[in-house]
Amino acid sequence: MSKKLFTGADVEALFKAGKTAADIPKDAILTPSARDIIRDAAPRSSGVASSAGSKDNRFPPLPPGVPTVPPVPVVPSFEYSWVPGGDAITPEDIQRFFYSPAIVEIKRQMVHVGHKMWGRNMVDGNGGNITVRVGDNLVLCTPTLRSKGELQVDDIALVDLEGTQKAGWRKRTSEVNTHIAIMKQQPLAKCCIHGHPPYSTAFAVAGIEPPTCLCSEAEIFTGPIKLIPYQTPGSVENAEAVGAVAKDNPAVLLENHGVMTWGTDAEDAYWKLENMETACQTIWVASQLNGGKLHAIPFEKMQDIFKIRRQLGMVDPREEWTECKLCDNSEFIPGAVCQVPDSSTPSSSAKLDPDAEKLVQMLTDQILAATK
Repeated sequence: MSKKLFTGADVEALFKAGKTAADIPKDAILTPSARDIIRDAAPRSSGVASSAGSKDNRFPPLPPGVPTVPPVPVVPSFEYSWVPGGDAITPEDIQRFFYSPAIVEIKRQMVHVGHKMWGRNMVDGNGGNITVRVGDNLVLCTPTLRSKGELQVDDIALVDLEGTQKAGWRKRTSEVNTHIAIMKQQPLAKCCIHGHPPYSTAFAVAGIEPPTCLCSEAEIFTGPIKLIPYQTPGSVENAEAVGAVAKDNPAVLLENHGVMTWGTDAEDAYWKLENMETACQTIWVASQLNGGKLHAIPFEKMQDIFKIRRQLGMVDPREEWTECKLCDNSEFIPGAVCQVPDSSTPSSSAKLDPDAEKLVQMLTDQILAATK
């Protein structure tokens, strides 16, 4: 067989004649269609590749342990599921649970996210914290006074839903109760993250909720970003205020403080943090262009976004809103500051100092005379 180029028709004719791919010369040139036919004709197996490989020696054998058939693609999930009513109770059981492989892996995820937050300027000093719920009454949390850039697996603490520390040698964060307040009201919130990303926090300090219908990523994954009035960090009042709003909004601004996000796991909550920060940065930059005119996503296209959110298991109450309410950003006026005039400031109609007027007139006359 001297033919060097094999087309799809050639391979089909070869197979009809009772031959196999092994009968094609090793130095033959195969067209894309020929390769597709050879691939489709290859025997399928759900087993694992053997060290001997296939009869087709044009490709190297698969490494040991690799399936001979590509697996069905999946979306990995890091969500932790526990058996209801199965929490560790005794100190010994809590220790065994706290150092079990599954919990240690979640701690690693928290540390990884903490390092990413530090690297992306999402936290400053020892600020920010991360919590992951791992039982009916058990929550992992980052420690107080520990930079997220230096966080280690052994730093993570374990508390109950009252904030009482149950395990870990570093003291838990003082703001853990704010996270727990969200978890108590929203079962889907298995991880909460608090940070101080600059652009999002700038909106929080200005007391402005970011306008909606502008950034598709944020609309899909965070929904509207709500502002929570200022309360003292770590206080009961702050926990109650955050829990009431955040239960229906996975990304919120804490006035004069920072932000909070929640998700199914540490990565999910962190992605929402990035989505929110990027949206706030983009909106701020866009507001400086084109005279501050922002182009909203059309109402009918927002319905497509709601459909995507439903497919992701996210309920959005805005689906029932009218067009004028959904994307009404009329209150967002970049750079505008409305102030009540100070009555103590002299108005333009106030009487001028006569002596100052005479001096100005004299100087004016001298300048005019000099120019002549």
